[in-house]
Amino acid sequence: MDALELARWQFAITTVYHFLFVPITIGLSAIVAGYHTAWVRTHNPAMYKMTRFLGKLFIINFALGLATGIVQEFQFGMNWSDYSRMVGDIFGAPLAFEALLTFFLESVFIGVWVFGWGRIPEKLHAATMWLVHIGTVLSAFFILSANSWMQNPVGYHINPDNGRAELTDFVAVLTNKVQLVAFPHVITAAYMTAGGLVMAISLWHLRRLSTQAPALETIETEAGAPSHGKGRGGAHAAITDGTNYRETYRKAARVGAIVTLVASLGVIVTGDLQGKVMTQVQPMKMAAAEGVYQTEAPAPFSVFATGNLEGTEATHWIQVPGLLSYLGKGNFSAEIEGINDIKAEYKTKYADSALTNDTTTEFTPYVPVAYWTFRIMIGLGMLGTAMSLLTLWITRKKGDLKVLRPKWWHWAIIATPFFPLLGNSFGWIFTEMGRQPWAVQGVLLTRFGVSPRTSATEVLISMIVYTLLYGALAVVEVKLFLKYLRRGAEDIGEPPTYSHIDDEDRPLVYTY
Repeated sequence: MDALELARWQFAITTVYHFLFVPITIGLSAIVAGYHTAWVRTHNPAMYKMTRFLGKLFIINFALGLATGIVQEFQFGMNWSDYSRMVGDIFGAPLAFEALLTFFLESVFIGVWVFGWGRIPEKLHAATMWLVHIGTVLSAFFILSANSWMQNPVGYHINPDNGRAELTDFVAVLTNKVQLVAFPHVITAAYMTAGGLVMAISLWHLRRLSTQAPALETIETEAGAPSHGKGRGGAHAAITDGTNYRETYRKAARVGAIVTLVASLGVIVTGDLQGKVMTQVQPMKMAAAEGVYQTEAPAPFSVFATGNLEGTEATHWIQVPGLLSYLGKGNFSAEIEGINDIKAEYKTKYADSALTNDTTTEFTPYVPVAYWTFRIMIGLGMLGTAMSLLTLWITRKKGDLKVLRPKWWHWAIIATPFFPLLGNSFGWIFTEMGRQPWAVQGVLLTRFGVSPRTSATEVLISMIVYTLLYGALAVVEVKLFLKYLRRGAEDIGEPPTYSHIDDEDRPLVYTY
């Protein structure tokens, strides 16, 4: 492979890996903030334990996500110097806001939250996690502003003297029509991912409590109150400190399921809006996502298709009549342009263009990737939604946990957080691969953005280093995550006291 192909693989590996952490960080910070607020309002020890338990998982995820995110910006300068030279004035502005404003907002208040237990007023302490969440959301906003500009460039002009894109309207970049639908779609998908994670963790602990000591569970259910046990783990740990962990996890599973279900409805609505904007500004991406080679009116939605070896046509085995027309233009009989017509239009439009500097490009993304990532994204999202409905049904009554004892539940619970998580990843792959061969739609082809003086060997070495580093980080992440996941809320100590904070006679001490 040449430097271009290796640079593209490196970007794909590091970006997809980093994006595994992003939705969890955004969504889980909101759920932790919600539990912390509930504890401040009720002083229920169960709320405190779930806050600290989920907070540990959030901190682990945030730390690893931070380490993997830094590499993204290094890549632009190392492998994509021509891209950076061409669009850096525009692309750099939202990235600077993200780094200088939101990243420091997140980092500072995470520190205050971690070290602030019992040291600052409890309401102010709970507010710090909300500020962390706001920081994560703003961070996503600015990153998506930059990415949306690549999908639909606005608020710029090309300087004829140096050939660079220069910013003319920053507000237009922030209010790009692609951004206005992509941002809520990503945020709701992040809530869905975090909800699925909390739902799965809670169901795992519920099943553990149910299968390890069914006799004690029966006693507890019949008595309506916890009895005494011994040892750590299982139902014994659930009754030694007076906290009914089974009820705590049941409620947490329902919280996760409700967040997942509500967020999935948001994902569906924003996804529909995104499809219509995509058809308007990137008709080739929509055509590739559906494997539509010839313009059709009305256009059916393809559920399953196969293509010929030449990649010039597809055989659609299962279709829903008119649905693609509605998804693309809000009308069941509307016309949807096909790949062949759009390709001919682009070849005429961009022939001998100084911006693309190329007359041989086919202007078509790799259709099988666009087609199947789009469907896998939707399918995994639907599985996450179905699991949330099932969880709400089986946890509707207190004490009835026998349904979780069959072995298949073990694997269903393990798979649950991966439905929305991998759905996010496939959505991200579709977003980036569907835009090809453009780095910036209609402005710069990807192959003209690569660094001209970086050799294939140099890119290969850095890719191997990053991949090995990311592999090591993955081992650390999984080990830490599983360690604290298994400990659960039972491992958390008593809530701190805040009464001494208002004591004017107390001696001055360092806060940590």
